[in-house]
Amino acid sequence: MLRSKALKSVSSSVKALANTSSQKGFLHSSQLIKNNNNDSIRLIKLLEQQTRMFTTSLINSQLTIGPSDSFAGVGSNSQYLEELETQWRQNPSSVPVDWQRYFSGLPEAGTSQQVFQQISQQQTSTGGGAKMIGTSEESASGELVSLIRAYQVYGHACCNLDPLGMFDADLDHTQIPTLQLQNYPNLAKLDPKTPVVLSQGLIKGFLSSSLNNNVQWTLETLLNRLKETYLGTVGYEYMHINDREKCNWIRERIETPTKVEISNDEKKVILERLTFSSMFEEYLANKFPTTKRFGLEGCESLIPGIKSLIDTSSLLGCESFVLGMPHRGRLNVLGNVMRKPLAQIFREFFGKTENKLGSGDVKYHLGTSCKRFLPFTQKEVQLTLVPNPSHLEAVNPVVEGKTRAKQYFAKDEKKEKVMPILLHGDAAFAGQGVVYETMGLSDLKEYSTGGTIHIIVNNQIGFTTNPRNSRSTPYCSDLAKFVSAPIFHVNGDDPESVVRVCKLAAEYRQQFHTDVVVDIVCYRKRGHNELDEPMFTQPKMYKQIAKQENVLSKYSKSLIDTGVVTKEHVDSVEQQAKTVFDNEFARAKTDEKLDITGEVWYLQGSKWDRMKTPHDYSAIRRTGVPMETLKKIGSSVSTLPKDFHPHKGIGRVYEQRQKMIESGEGLDWGMGETLAYATLLEEGFHVRISGQDVERGTFSHRHAVVIDQETEDRYTPLNNISKNQAELTISNSSLSEYAVLGFEYGYSIESPNQLVVWEAQFGDFANGAHTIIDQFVSCAEQKWLRASGLTILLPHGYEGQGPEHSNARMERYLQLVDEDDSTLPEKDPSRTLQIQKTNWQVVNCTTPANIFHALRRQLHRDFRKPLVVFTPKSLLRLKEAASSLSEFAEGTSFRQVIDDETGVITDPSKVKRVVFCSGKVYYDLLLGRKEKNIDNVALVRLEQLAPFPFHRVMEICDKYSNAEVVWCQEEPKNYGAFSFVYFRFLTALKHCQVTKTRDVKYVGRHISASPATGYGSRHTKEQSELVTEALTL
Repeated sequence: MLRSKALKSVSSSVKALANTSSQKGFLHSSQLIKNNNNDSIRLIKLLEQQTRMFTTSLINSQLTIGPSDSFAGVGSNSQYLEELETQWRQNPSSVPVDWQRYFSGLPEAGTSQQVFQQISQQQTSTGGGAKMIGTSEESASGELVSLIRAYQVYGHACCNLDPLGMFDADLDHTQIPTLQLQNYPNLAKLDPKTPVVLSQGLIKGFLSSSLNNNVQWTLETLLNRLKETYLGTVGYEYMHINDREKCNWIRERIETPTKVEISNDEKKVILERLTFSSMFEEYLANKFPTTKRFGLEGCESLIPGIKSLIDTSSLLGCESFVLGMPHRGRLNVLGNVMRKPLAQIFREFFGKTENKLGSGDVKYHLGTSCKRFLPFTQKEVQLTLVPNPSHLEAVNPVVEGKTRAKQYFAKDEKKEKVMPILLHGDAAFAGQGVVYETMGLSDLKEYSTGGTIHIIVNNQIGFTTNPRNSRSTPYCSDLAKFVSAPIFHVNGDDPESVVRVCKLAAEYRQQFHTDVVVDIVCYRKRGHNELDEPMFTQPKMYKQIAKQENVLSKYSKSLIDTGVVTKEHVDSVEQQAKTVFDNEFARAKTDEKLDITGEVWYLQGSKWDRMKTPHDYSAIRRTGVPMETLKKIGSSVSTLPKDFHPHKGIGRVYEQRQKMIESGEGLDWGMGETLAYATLLEEGFHVRISGQDVERGTFSHRHAVVIDQETEDRYTPLNNISKNQAELTISNSSLSEYAVLGFEYGYSIESPNQLVVWEAQFGDFANGAHTIIDQFVSCAEQKWLRASGLTILLPHGYEGQGPEHSNARMERYLQLVDEDDSTLPEKDPSRTLQIQKTNWQVVNCTTPANIFHALRRQLHRDFRKPLVVFTPKSLLRLKEAASSLSEFAEGTSFRQVIDDETGVITDPSKVKRVVFCSGKVYYDLLLGRKEKNIDNVALVRLEQLAPFPFHRVMEICDKYSNAEVVWCQEEPKNYGAFSFVYFRFLTALKHCQVTKTRDVKYVGRHISASPATGYGSRHTKEQSELVTEALTL
C-alpha cells in the first residue's frame, strides 16, 4: 500500500507539472510562449528527467520518501509550483537540489529570506538557544516548508477518523514517511525550542507573514499545531484545488495560532440537538422494535451538523434550502430538522395515516416543505426535503433542478439565497454514476446552482459490502476532486468537529459558490435495516459496535467533566426530549386529523395552490391564438438583426419562415414548435428547453440560437419578441440523460407557471434516464402528490438508421400508463376526468399544428401532467406534413384523432378497411394508397395514445361501419403501441353502436429482439411489405 501511495504522489506531481495553463509562475503558458523553442524543449526534457529521477529514487530507497526528493510534498497541487518558485527566488537553498537546477536557468529575481533565525550567542544564561548541528539554516528551512506541506497534503490520511478505531478512512493502514520528523535529518537535529519565523507572502496560514507577525513560534509549538490541525478528528483535503485563493481561505480558518474553540453556549446547543437526535432513534426503537425505519444510530451528530450548517448559511444570506437524501436517517431529519409533526411520523408507524389522493409511499421515502424560524439567528427560512425512491442518489439531479428553478423565480442571480444540500451514503457516493453526472452540471451556465453542500454519512460499509469491495479509490469522496471540491473528513463521534466542518462548508459555499463535501466517518449500529442481521457478513465490525458507547453519552460526559454543564442539566434536556416524544406519541393514537394529508401537503402554502387535484374537474380549453397575434409573433421570431451574419443555410431557413407566416401555408415542424414557445412566452410563461444539441436540434430543424459567422455572437429570436415577454432558457446539456432529465424534472416541480422541455438526442437514448422516468416522472403524483408538467421529446421513426436510432421504445412509456383498458371513461366533456386521473400523456403527432397545440395545452388548463412526445425525423421537412397558419388560429385545439381528410373517401359505407396508425408510418401508407389508387381503405391517425381516445375511436369505427379494423405500425409487434392499444380497441368496439367488428388485425414488423434492422435494403423491404399488407384487403 505504501508503494501505491508513493507512486500516486509521483503521478499527481507530474500531473501538476504538466498543468501549464492553469497557473502563473514558471510553468505559465504565457511565459512558455515568450521563451524560445529551445527553452520549451528544455522544460519538457526536464520534466521527463525529474519524473525518472523521482521514481528511481523512490524504488531504490525502498519507498522511504525524504524531504529533499524531487517533488516532495507537492501533492497534486499545481499552484504549489508557483509558490515553490517564489520560495526559491527568496532563498535558493530552501528548495530541493533538482528544483534549484531548474530555477537557476530562469532570470534572477527576489531576495533571500531565511525561515529560521539563529539565536544570538549573547542570549540569556538559560541556554535555551538552538545550535545548527551539522547542517545549514537554509537546508533546515527547506525541510520545514516541506514538512508543513506534507501535513497539508497528506495529514488527512493519518487522522483519527474512525469512531470504531478499526479502519483508516482511506483504506490504507500505512504511515506517511513525509509526516515523520525523523525523515527530515536537519530538522530532527534541532532543539525543539528553536525559534521559527515563517514568512511567505503568497501563502496564508502557518506560512503567512501576517500570522507570524503576532506569534512567536518554536519548532515544538509549530509541530504541535500541525498535529492538532491535521492529525485530529478532522481530515482536511483541499490541496488538489488549483486555486490559491480557495486554499488560502481554508488555511486562514484552520491554520490558526491556537485551536478555535466552540463557546460553552454553543456546546449546550449541540448537546440539546444531539439529545433530540439520539433519543428520537431510541424512542422509535423501543416503540416499534420490529418495524423498518433505517435509523441514524451511529451518526446522530448529523443532526446538529445540518442544523448548524443551516444557521450559518442563513446568517450569510441564504433564505431557502432544498435537501435530498437517502432513506437512512430520513425520519430523524424530517422530525428534527424539517419539523414535520412527530405525531404524524408516529401515526405512519401505526399504519393509520392514509393519503386520500394517492397510493402513498413508505414513510422513509416521503418529503415535506415548511417555513421555519431559526431562534439562534432570528431568520425565517424555507426548508424543502424532496421525496425520493430507494434508488440511491437518483434524487440528486432533482434537487439541483428544483434549486435552480427556485433561484430563477426568486431572481437569485448570485445564487446566494437558495442552497442545495445533498446527503449520501458512502457506497452510493462512490458507486452510483448519477453522482458524477450531477456534479458534472455544477459549473455549467444553465445548470449551476452556486455550489452544493454534500454530506456523506460514511457507514464504512454498503448493504453487506466492505469498502475495499465497493470502490477503487482511497476515500469514498474522491469523486468530488474532479470538480475541485474541498473535502472535510470528520469523526462522527466528535459532534463539535462535525458542527465545525459543517459551518466551514457553509461559509465556503457562500464565499465561492462551488461544491464542498463533508465526509462524516461513522458506523451503522444495526444492519441495513432494523430487521437485518449484520453479523452474517461483518462479525468483527459488529462485535466492536456492540461495545461502542453512543455519542450522546460520550459527549454528555465530556461536557460534565470540563464543567460546561452539570449532570442535572443533561438530565433536564433528556427529560424535555422524552416529554415531547411522549406527548406527540399520545396525539398520534387519537388525532384523526393527521390522516388528512392529501390536500394539505399537495396544495397549501405552495405555488401550486390554484391547481386542481386529479379528482377535481378542469375544463378543456382551446389553445388556438388570434391570427393577428400569430402573424406578429411569427414575423418577430423569423427575423434576424440586419447587422447579423448567419450561416447562409440558416439565413435561408429564416427567410422560409418569413414566407410561411406571410403566406399562411407550409408551416413545418420547426415553425410550429417555435410558435408554441413564442406564444407562451408572450403570454408570460417561462419556457426552458434542455438536452443534447437542443439549440440547433439534432436534425437541424430548430435553430433557436443562431451564431454569427464572423463574431460567433449568439442571437436567440425567442428572447426578442417583445419587451414584456417572459424569458426563454434554452441550453445544450452535457452528454448525460440521467442527470439532465432528473434536473429538468426537479425544475418542473417548482412552479406550474412554466413549460419545461427535455429532448433526447435520439429517443432510445432516454434508456439511460429511465430511473427518473420510472421513479419520478410517471408516478410521483400518485406516490407523493407532486405534480409536474414536464414535457419529454423523443425522436422516433423508422428510416433505415439501424437499431439505435429508429425506436424510442414507445411501449415502455405506454406500459407505465395507469388507465384501465377495459373501462370506458365519461364521454361528456363537461364532466370527464380522464386526463386528470391518468398519470401522464403520450402523443405521437403528425402535424406541426398538433405539436403546437400539444405544447400549449400543457399550460392552458388547471392541472399539470407530464407529456411524452414521440417526435419525427423525416417529417420535419416533409411537405405533406406541413400545416397552414389557420390550424394554429383562434378556435382550434389539439386533435386526439385525425380522421381521413384527404378527400379520397367519398362514401364511408364503401370503406372495407379502416387502418389506424400513429406517427410517421401514416405518410408511408398515404403514399402507398396513392400509388395503388386505392379508395376503399381509410387511414386514421391516433395522435394521442394515452389517455386513449375511446369515444373518438368509437365514432370513427361506427362511421366506417362496414370496414374491418386494422392497427398498423412500423415497429415489431412486441414494440410500439400495439400491446397498449389492442385491448382498448376491443373495449371501444364492444361499445360501438353500428359496426359489427369486434377485433383488430395487426399489421407491422414481426416480433424481434432488436428494435430494427441495420441493413438498409432489409429495412426498405420490410417497410414496403407492411404498407402493402395494410392496404391489401
